[in-house]
Parts: sequence; C-alpha cells; structure tokens
Amino acid sequence: MRASMRVIQIEKPGGPEVLRPAERVRPEPKPHEILVKVAAAGVNRPDVLQRQGLYAVPPDASDLPGLEIAGEVAACGSAVTRWKAGDKVCALTHGGGYAEYCVTPEVQALPIPKGLSMIEAASLPETFFTVWSNVYDRGRLAPGESLLVHGGTSGIGVTAIQMAKALGNRVFATAGSDEKCAACVQLGAELAYNYKTQDFVEGVKAATGGKGVDVILDMAAGDFVPRELKALADEGRLVFIAFLRGPKTELDVNELMRRRLTLTGSTLRPRPVAFKGAVAERLRERVWPLIETGKIKPVIYKTFPLEQASEAHKLMESSTHIGKIVLTV
Repeated sequence: MRASMRVIQIEKPGGPEVLRPAERVRPEPKPHEILVKVAAAGVNRPDVLQRQGLYAVPPDASDLPGLEIAGEVAACGSAVTRWKAGDKVCALTHGGGYAEYCVTPEVQALPIPKGLSMIEAASLPETFFTVWSNVYDRGRLAPGESLLVHGGTSGIGVTAIQMAKALGNRVFATAGSDEKCAACVQLGAELAYNYKTQDFVEGVKAATGGKGVDVILDMAAGDFVPRELKALADEGRLVFIAFLRGPKTELDVNELMRRRLTLTGSTLRPRPVAFKGAVAERLRERVWPLIETGKIKPVIYKTFPLEQASEAHKLMESSTHIGKIVLTV
C-alpha cells in the first residue's frame, strides 16, 4: 500500500465546487479498527450539509466527507477479532469515506450481502442504520402497525419503505411528484401522496379507517408537524431525522396529551461506537437475510467517479434522483 491516498476534501464551506481532489496520508487503524480499501462510497444528505458548513464534524471524526463505504479489508488493528485482510465489507464510517482508504470500527462493518456488488453494498449502511435505529428502536414500530415515510424516493425513504414492507408493516409515503409517488408504490408503499397536490393527512386517515398511522418517519419537520400530529393514530410516534422544512414549528400540546402521542428523534453520527455496533448486529440478524433473498433491493440512481464528487452533490441537491447516489473509487 502507498503511504498516501487520493481523497476528496472540502476546501471551504460552499457549493459543490469546493469539493476538490487532494492527496492525504493513508490512515492507520487503531486497535479495534479496520482499514478498508474503498471500492465505492455512498453520498448522503449530511455530506452536503457538511460541505455547506451546516453540519459540524464531531471532534474525533475525519474532516473528509463520506459516511458509508464498501470495499476490502486492507489491514486490521491489533485488537480486531471479527475481520481479516481480504474480507469484503460494507461499513458505517465516522467520516472519511470519500477516499481510497478509510478506517472504521470493526463493529460498524457488515459482510457484503450475497449477490450484491460493491456499489450496491456501499449504498446500504448510512440509511439502513438510520432507518432501523429510528423506526424500530426509537419509533418502536411493531408487527402489524403502519408507517408513513416522508421523502419516499430519497435514500432513507427507499430503505424505509422496503424494510417496513419486508418486515410485514403497512407503509405509506409522500413524495414531490406523481412520478416519485409511483416509484414509492413500486417499492412497496400501499399508497403514496404527492405532498404538493394532495393532503397526506386525509389520505392516511381514509386508508386506515380514520385511525391514522402508528409511526411517521419525518425528515421534513417545519410546517409538516401540526399535520403529522393529525395523521398519527392514538399512541402514535413521530420520529424526526432531519428538518428540510425548518427546525421550528407550532405544537398543539393539548392534542399530544389527549392522544398520548410521542415526539422523538435522533442523529446517528454522534452516537458511540457501541451503539452503532449494536445496530449492526440487529441489521445482520433481521435485515441482511431479507436483502440476500431479494425482498429488499438497493436502488442505485447514478454513480460517479470519486473525482466527480461535486457532480454527485449537484445531483443530490437537485432532488431529482430516486434512490442512492454512489461514488466509485
């Protein structure tokens, strides 16, 4: 291995053009880390926010963007027991994925599901960790319950629809065009609502006999929140993972109390390694078999060479994509 590596770094906060190729010293794995020779890296909304200067990098994280990768284990830290050099893995990272090599804790890596390419595998970790920990851990979505997913054709949305459908839940979705709504239904949503032209509250109420949905996975927030409370069933749970429509809203506390609603949310990146490792174990046990049997399929919209990361970010910000955007190394 060369002592240096190609990377994409953020020269300064700004538009996609501030993503520039550079050379960095190849990182060395700590005792419980693995060094992965990256074959592909997923592009996610937090990467865009980091580039814009709107998402603070944790002090112990790489300043390079990239939160998920797939590749081959190139070296192992002195205390690693789960992996060996040559193993093919996909992994959630603490940053640094836009590079030829990336280190990550061994517990945050998972085997490449049988039948998947490196590109497909690179699209999994960030969204699958996020969806599982928020929908099933925080949202406590139980067998037979229903889920509403906003942004149904985003990377998160595609994952949430397929995962919940495969695990036996009723799924509804919103999206910003009729074409995207049709894609949500193809992915497994029972119904999808164009939030620009349709009232999703009326839609889910009608579809559930007036009850409403049990869990909403919300990346919108803002002015959606009062409507979401009305779309929830009694004892329903609203789980925030982003706030694309703004971080502030009006809240009817009387409705929350009267109907025993729960509002919660989380961000994944700052959580400790042990937490992410526990999520990885649940994914390996419950979800990886569903991928290997074809009940859940990665949806790749477009790939770009690593050096064209700026073009990938332009596409991400256009919100015209359906599924994941992946960089190839």
